[in-house]
Formats: sequence, C-alpha cells, structure tokens
Amino acid sequence: MATHKSHAKKKKLSSAWRSNRPVPIWVIARTRRKVRTSPARRHWRRTKLRIKRR
Repeated sequence: MATHKSHAKKKKLSSAWRSNRPVPIWVIARTRRKVRTSPARRHWRRTKLRIKRR
C-alpha cells in the first residue's frame, strides 16, 4: 500500500483497525458467556473495507 494516504483514508483505516478487536473478557463474564463474539469483527481476507480507490 502507498505510503502517502489522504487524511480521510487514514481516518477510516485507523477506525477499522481499532474496531477489529475481540469482546472484552469482563463482558463475557458479565453475560455468562452469552456474548462471546463481536459482530464488528472483520477478517482481513474474508471481508474487505469499502474504501474508494483513486
């Protein structure tokens, strides 16, 4: 990927990078293992981000 990215693209990528985290352990404990996976999880090969290319 190119080193020079627009600010909007950087912002979108950093947001996606931060949201791609597992559910915290305390949430799993509090819900008694009913909530185990995050619906926002994304695998880099399976689901791509919809970022416009120049």
